[in-house]
Amino acid sequence: MMGIALLALLAGLVLLVWSADRFVEGAASTARYFGMPPLLIGMVIVGFGTSAPEMVVSALAAVEGSPGIALGNAYGSNIANIGLILGVTALISPILVHSTVLRKELPILTLLTVLSVVLIVDLNLSRFDAVILLLVFGGLMTWTIYQGLKGKDDSMANEMETETAEKAKSLKQAVFWLISGLLLLVASSRILVWGAVEIAQIFGISDMIIGLTIIAVGTSLPELASSVIAARKGEHDIALGNVLGSNLFNTLAVVGIAGSIHPFSVEPETLSRDMAVMGALTLSLFLIGYGFRGRQGRINRFEGAALLLVYVVYNAWLISTVLTA
Repeated sequence: MMGIALLALLAGLVLLVWSADRFVEGAASTARYFGMPPLLIGMVIVGFGTSAPEMVVSALAAVEGSPGIALGNAYGSNIANIGLILGVTALISPILVHSTVLRKELPILTLLTVLSVVLIVDLNLSRFDAVILLLVFGGLMTWTIYQGLKGKDDSMANEMETETAEKAKSLKQAVFWLISGLLLLVASSRILVWGAVEIAQIFGISDMIIGLTIIAVGTSLPELASSVIAARKGEHDIALGNVLGSNLFNTLAVVGIAGSIHPFSVEPETLSRDMAVMGALTLSLFLIGYGFRGRQGRINRFEGAALLLVYVVYNAWLISTVLTA
């Protein structure tokens, strides 16, 4: 049984990442055929698509009564996005922060992190709390899209126009990958959640730890790939935007969807350990990348190495809790 569970976990992760990529390509191409503006494709289709693994996995975990995986996946992905992804990306190429949009997103993400702590400080994520998160998410998306469409020239719109043109598909192909990618996404998520729960039960560890580590890293792989590619091309706004956008989706939409499906209690360690690390990393990103008094913000290699070190130490901390349990 152990071998089957481990195989399901690994196969689920690989298929999850692959199917999410196919789903995004199919959705973006389909939207382009029906005349959706490039900016909306970038913000809505790609934004939802890159966070689709976290959303589907957490939703299925909530349905199947594994709230630890649902919450651990969301917060673990946020920690991986900043510590692992931005750390590795900055080591490859220091990240400049010069976009007005990103300067707005950094403080917003910090405030949203505070909101998420306030909502679960009673160690319970109720359906009311989940609805608040989803309403804030809906309002923020509406405002962001409105601001984006108001702008005459947007780098994300230009990037999406070029990218969708390069990956042009026929309408039949686009619809095929849209539907099959979504079906595979759901199927791989079910396989992944089953494998994760089985492994947690075999070793007698909480499913929260599995969600914070293996699943969080696996569902963050799309952001890692796109951020590294963007950094190598010198597209620093896109590299940082991927991480900030993903964390925003995870904090609001992923947790909100899981909580609205199945309200659940929160372990004390989630606040004292995981939320504390997530909050500290978010605050450090705000301080490092914001750029005060007109100075151009920059995440250099030294700061990238520091972020990566925090991520490694945090995971060592998680492993030590399992070994000493």
